[in-house]
Order: sequence, then structure tokens, then C-alpha cells
Amino acid sequence: MESFQTYLVFLIPITVGIITQIIKFILYTIKHGWDIEYAFTHGHMPSAHTSLVISLLVTMAHYEGVDSAAFALSAVLSFIVIDDAARIRMYLGDQGRYLNMLIDQLKGEIDESKFPRLKERVGHRVSEIIGGAFIGFFLTLFFIYLFS
Repeated sequence: MESFQTYLVFLIPITVGIITQIIKFILYTIKHGWDIEYAFTHGHMPSAHTSLVISLLVTMAHYEGVDSAAFALSAVLSFIVIDDAARIRMYLGDQGRYLNMLIDQLKGEIDESKFPRLKERVGHRVSEIIGGAFIGFFLTLFFIYLFS
């Protein structure tokens, strides 16, 4: 049983991340219509990255203990990923918006085919991160209970 738990530390977060991405795909498809490319979309509700790292954090806390180095590393990784999902990628969206405005102002003076429109929505809203965290936390608890 010890070796199976080793695999669960890896399999539970991956499974939770995939399920969260499927939920995102379903919600996005309901809102925008069917397109298989939506399966790989970034941003939007819920945050699959947040769900995955919260799942990793909970899994490490359960199987390795909160006083382990593995839990400490997963806590740091969770902070970095969630910060990236919220703040850093929002700055990228702002950059895309400003560059798109600049290209719009220079119409006629530049070859627009060389400057495609950039994505302006790259990061997550706080509600999307919270949704991903809830899904990650509760799905992980469900899987831990299921395999106990």
C-alpha cells in the first residue's frame, strides 16, 4: 500500500487538474459555443492551474504531513502559480491591450498583417482563482477519502 500512496501524490493532483480543465471547457462552451480549441484555453472560470496546485498542497499535507519538506515546497509552488495566474498574467493582458491600441492608432502607416491582435485576457480574475481553489480542495478531499 505504501507504493500506491506514492503514486496517489502524483495522480490525484493531475486528475483534479484535468477534471477542472474539463469543467472549464464545458462552461466556456456553454457560454461561447462549441470549438475544440476551447479545451486548451487559458484564463476563465475555474483556474485549472490553481486547482492543480491546491490539490498538490492538500495531497502533500495528507500523505507527507505539514511538517515535511515536500509540503513546504508545494506551498511555495502554490504561491508562485497562483500569483502568476492572477497578477503577472494580468500585466501581460494589459501589455496586449496597449499594443493593440497602438496598432489601431497607426492604421494605414504600418502593414497590419505583420502585427496580429494580441490576447488581452490572459490571466484570471480573483473569482476564477477562488473557484479553482475550491474545486481543487474538495475534489482532492473526495479522492483521498475514496482511496483511504
